[in-house]
Amino acid sequence: MRLPSHLPLFWTICLINGVVLVVAALLLLLSPARVSADAVSSEFLVIGVGLVVMILTNALLIRWALAPLHRLIARLEDIEHLEPTELPEEGAGPVLGIARSVNGLLDRLAEERRTGDARALAAQEAERHRIAQELHDEVGQSLTVVLLGLKQLESQAPAAMVPELAAVRESARTGLDDVRRVARRLRPGVLEDLGLASALAALATEFSDRSSASVRRSFAPGLPALSPEAEVVVYRVAQEALTNAARHADARAVELSLQRLGSHVVLEVRDDGRGFTGLAEGSGLMGMRERAALVQAELSVISQPRHGTTVRLKVPVVTAGEVGA
Repeated sequence: MRLPSHLPLFWTICLINGVVLVVAALLLLLSPARVSADAVSSEFLVIGVGLVVMILTNALLIRWALAPLHRLIARLEDIEHLEPTELPEEGAGPVLGIARSVNGLLDRLAEERRTGDARALAAQEAERHRIAQELHDEVGQSLTVVLLGLKQLESQAPAAMVPELAAVRESARTGLDDVRRVARRLRPGVLEDLGLASALAALATEFSDRSSASVRRSFAPGLPALSPEAEVVVYRVAQEALTNAARHADARAVELSLQRLGSHVVLEVRDDGRGFTGLAEGSGLMGMRERAALVQAELSVISQPRHGTTVRLKVPVVTAGEVGA
């Protein structure tokens, strides 16, 4: 039995009930069962059994007709945040129409989300660039002037004040180095100038300098070129993963790798730290997921207690033909 695909849900249920009632009426007309004016117990039994059969048949048919709708509702409840989902277009009538309408809505929402994420992340990168520029041009230059002034003052000061002036000058130099380091983290100029591999190598070196953990990096030769947006996403995900390894993992060794697997470029940051159970959607992980969704990449985080954490980012390689399309 297949219901017409254009029937609304109301008329679908009415049709099922009508079919059950017609079949019941035909059975009463054509079967030898009869009901007299003074019904006897056997006739009550026949009517009761017939009524139970009608109710069960009606319930089974309605359940069969609404099964695709129940599966559709279950899939809707299982939709995860930022995960692409396409509902199965099955069933007939209103169920099929609902599935198609929801799929169209999900596609539009996904496209609007990607557009919104792209604008937000572009604005974020622009703000990072502006702040880094101000730190470098204004704060950095001011500290440089202070350093030069302290050096000149140190050459003219009495011998008793020279050690104190030298200590102040060293503090100012440390502050200048911190400002430059923050500016580099905000705006990875090496990414623009030397490319992704060199930027990741500089990031690993900086991590080694600031952490007691050793970093082993492995970059496959001949990696395909990624779009500027994808390169920024790879860099920021690696930066966040290394930061988490330094702050929370208490790792002794970290592996940073970049290689090609099929039609994807895969970034992997693996540490031997304390690991964890129950992945919490903090701001760092949410930021990585948002960036991955921006370039349609796949982000996975695998961790076990005392067995470290692995952050893996799979970025699709866009060919020239796909770009032209």
